[in-house]
Amino acid sequence: MLRAQNGYLDGAHPIRTDRDNEYSAFARITHRMKSASARGKDGFSDLVEAVYHNRRLWTILATDLADANNGLPKDLRARLLYLAKFTRHHSSQVLAGRASVEALVEVNSIVMGGLRDRKVQS
Repeated sequence: MLRAQNGYLDGAHPIRTDRDNEYSAFARITHRMKSASARGKDGFSDLVEAVYHNRRLWTILATDLADANNGLPKDLRARLLYLAKFTRHHSSQVLAGRASVEALVEVNSIVMGGLRDRKVQS
């Protein structure tokens, strides 16, 4: 009974917005890519997994951006779709050992900054 009552208390469960969830996903994956990269060759299998999850995140985002019902401005949607395409290509380069993961980390960090800024403005 006590647990049921506590479930209705104000602030018992903070409400997370879609933007909060997106930020959290980007932060988690970006941290994993940075950590794996910092371990060099010892972290390569973790890097592969983190890059895979980053690609999936960007694919989900691109699918949502391509939806005609997406509420973001067209120019922002176009720029984010370009970043999704860049991410897909650069990920292949990272996995092939021809590029550093740093560009993916930087792109994600910029998107996280935008998500945080928009959250403050909302």
